[in-house]
Amino acid sequence: MYKLFFNLVFKRMDPEKAHYLAFRWIRLAARTPVLRTFVAAALAPRHKELRTEALGLRMHGPFGLAAGFDKNAIAIDGMSMLGFDHIEIGTVTGEPQPGNPKKRLFRLVQDRALINRMGFNNEGSLAVAARLASRNPVFRTTVGVNIGKTKVVPEAEAVGDYVKSTERLAAFADYLVVNVSSPNTPGLRNLQATEALRPLLTAVREAADRTVRSRRVPLLVKIAPDLADEDVDAVADLAVELGLDGIIATNTTISREGLKTTGDVVNETGGLSGAPLKERSLEVLRRLYARVGDKITLVGVGGIENAEDAWQRILAGATLIQGYSAFIYEGPFYARAIHKGLAARLNNSPYPTLADAVGADVKKVSA
Repeated sequence: MYKLFFNLVFKRMDPEKAHYLAFRWIRLAARTPVLRTFVAAALAPRHKELRTEALGLRMHGPFGLAAGFDKNAIAIDGMSMLGFDHIEIGTVTGEPQPGNPKKRLFRLVQDRALINRMGFNNEGSLAVAARLASRNPVFRTTVGVNIGKTKVVPEAEAVGDYVKSTERLAAFADYLVVNVSSPNTPGLRNLQATEALRPLLTAVREAADRTVRSRRVPLLVKIAPDLADEDVDAVADLAVELGLDGIIATNTTISREGLKTTGDVVNETGGLSGAPLKERSLEVLRRLYARVGDKITLVGVGGIENAEDAWQRILAGATLIQGYSAFIYEGPFYARAIHKGLAARLNNSPYPTLADAVGADVKKVSA
């Protein structure tokens, strides 16, 4: 039913306009008491065997919404209603910014992919912090906060910009993510180099600790799939050295290899997400787990279209998994299908719990 609606309506609309239209519908449903209860019952059934503990947090399951969909923390209840076990908001920058000029979001339907050069369009850390502070949650869920660099802030002053966002947002975050891997902010990916990443992560960790004294806010870093293997190893080693809580692998790619789509849209600048990212994101995840094992939490994201993709990420080392682009193509039953399929695969596997399955394929290879 959704695929027919997508082909007849959304596919004919500008992708960004379609996004905001769907966004409004989700928020409206979440604000309507009887409707939201019905929707949650249909789309967010719980599977006890999928209960997950990660980052010191308990979640209904491992599958969450990746950053980028809800940039300003306005649809947390709505996305939880649709079955996502955690919601990562953002990317939020120190100062508000409009993002890049439109048109800046493109569908590659044949590849089940998106290209975006949104440019961290968001209301800024002060406004988002105020919204989170006043939030009266309808559904219990885990909320991650993804922070990035304000475009006009020079690279040399990036640390201060991240610290500003941390000081404003850490108190409302179940976990924090330092995003240094979007291709749409000039110079941002330079911060993935360990000589730049070390002082940045250290400063954010210190800011979170002095801002929130009642608990330790877990801190993760999100990396690009375009890193060379040796750079992936270097980030992994740095994360362990600094006592980071996790790594999210991966963000969007600037590669256009292997696309079925032809025409001018393929040459649009920006980050490619969706199915074409699947193979490289899985490779990076396996490499990270081989390097860090169970010392830190790994989050697998990029090209997760179905339960089999999610299961492969868990076997490759991901404790948590996230989706976004496939949600655009699969619609509101996306999370439900992932959960149902994961539960079936776990029940038919030799692993007594989901935690036992994490990294199982990598452990076999190294045994």
